[in-house]
Amino acid sequence: MPEGHTIHRLAQDCAARFAHGAPLTVRSPQGKFADSAALLDGSPLQTAEAHGKHLFLGFRDGDWVHIHLGLFGKVTFGDAPAPPPTDTVRLRLADAASYLDLRGPTTCALITDAEKAALHGRLGPDPLRPDADPAAAYARVRRSRTTIAALLMDQKVIAGVGNVYRAEVLFRHGIDPYRQGRDITPAEWDALWSDLVELMREGVRNNRIDTVRPEHTPEAMGRPPRRDDHGGEVYVYRRAALPCHVCATEVRTAGLAARNLFWCPTCQAGAGR
Repeated sequence: MPEGHTIHRLAQDCAARFAHGAPLTVRSPQGKFADSAALLDGSPLQTAEAHGKHLFLGFRDGDWVHIHLGLFGKVTFGDAPAPPPTDTVRLRLADAASYLDLRGPTTCALITDAEKAALHGRLGPDPLRPDADPAAAYARVRRSRTTIAALLMDQKVIAGVGNVYRAEVLFRHGIDPYRQGRDITPAEWDALWSDLVELMREGVRNNRIDTVRPEHTPEAMGRPPRRDDHGGEVYVYRRAALPCHVCATEVRTAGLAARNLFWCPTCQAGAGR
């Protein structure tokens, strides 16, 4: 599932291509969004924004297309002329210069301002949004007996963090992923939050996740670059049984909250399992 930086990048790309005031052709070749597409057809896109893993495309009169890609959703952009769409395209936006195709989302729905506000209200603060309040997230963390690794993945606590950022930010701060939320100090939380802000902003800029510090890059260490479909240089994510870049201890993995957790039992003190 895409992490929050990917959705924020999509919002930027949608705005850059389509939020110019010109009317858009809106279609649903698959048919599942056909009625809503007909209502929006000929409307200009006014804005695009993201909150966590949710994308919102704003049209006239407070109409919003709410998109959640889920595990299989994909957005592709192209230059005009757009090719004939396949019947897997849930939503196509097009103008004289560009087109967008959305396939396989968990959610693609036309919602109102009030429904959008309710969605925001159910989500935790997003490190990439200017309105984010890290204190609100910490208020939930510090009352919880749940592990910090699980809390970071809980979109009601903090929105946009996925499995990669979760594993990497805990490694970067030497925090045992199995520590309870209530044991995370204010100073540790501030450091985690600030690091997520910077890492995720870089993810938006580069459209990929890189988390290793300059002294641990392939060039600095004389090691081969990472070869992985997920891209980016990381410390522990999907590196189970490989040596830690910092201490050479074997990276471990285990299931936690239906996802694979990765950590270094030496660098993340007390994380031995």
